[in-house]
Amino acid sequence: MEYSHEDAELIRQPIGYWSWAAYDAVVSRTRGALAGLGTTQPQWWILSRVALAGDEVRTREGVTETLRGYLAVGGEALSEEMDTVIVQGWITQDAEGRLAMTPEGREFFDKAVALQGDLWDERHAGISDEEYLITLKVLQRFIRNVGGQAWHH
Repeated sequence: MEYSHEDAELIRQPIGYWSWAAYDAVVSRTRGALAGLGTTQPQWWILSRVALAGDEVRTREGVTETLRGYLAVGGEALSEEMDTVIVQGWITQDAEGRLAMTPEGREFFDKAVALQGDLWDERHAGISDEEYLITLKVLQRFIRNVGGQAWHH
């Protein structure tokens, strides 16, 4: 790979720019690929939380609370995305707000899982697990060093 700068210059580059550029590239690619399947990233998050719940009951309120902070989407937008997932027939919601996958939702989720696996492989090409681990730890230190808070399930 050809890097943007020589090492002596690269070490002086702003983390704010490069972390934003990485975010923008990864999220844009992910959202574009999911749009090709006919869904959005927040809809994928909702499907994933419900599909991977196992025996645990997921509620609309609980899923919204967990996902509210994901990429600063917010509760109102998640509510609209939840409504769309229900209208699509991928999940159902009962009177108590409990969510369940439909057979159509499970089939769609399985397609999305395969796509997410392909995207993971694409993003991680040429990057070892050790390099990835170091990258995440360094980013978490940056966040802590500036008084930020970050959490991902």
